Amino acid sequence: QVQLVESGGGLVQPGGSLRLSCTASGNIFSIYAMGWYRQAPGKQRELVAAVTSDGSTSYADSVKGRFTISRGNAKNTVYLQMNSLKPEDTAVYYCNAELKQGGYYWGQGTQVTVSS
Repeated sequence: QVQLVESGGGLVQPGGSLRLSCTASGNIFSIYAMGWYRQAPGKQRELVAAVTSDGSTSYADSVKGRFTISRGNAKNTVYLQMNSLKPEDTAVYYCNAELKQGGYYWGQGTQVTVSS
């Protein structure tokens, strides 16, 4: 079992920044990758960014150059630094942990709203 706790969402003006955090607990040694997904109203959940246990990162084209995913020193925390936010970034952001043996765990989600 893996538990994921997210924090850092909120309301920000266009062009602003936010940093999301996600801390994993439980069987963290079973985790292969951690990432962030988002789901806007009426849309499917989509991958935003992910980082594997060896440090490889991947990003959605829509956030490249604006968002940065990183891991904390303890490797059970992942951050998403979001800069130059746009209204279309408004969504519920979910932390995700992909297991080495397959399967996923999800956090409860945190709302990000970009609006003036």
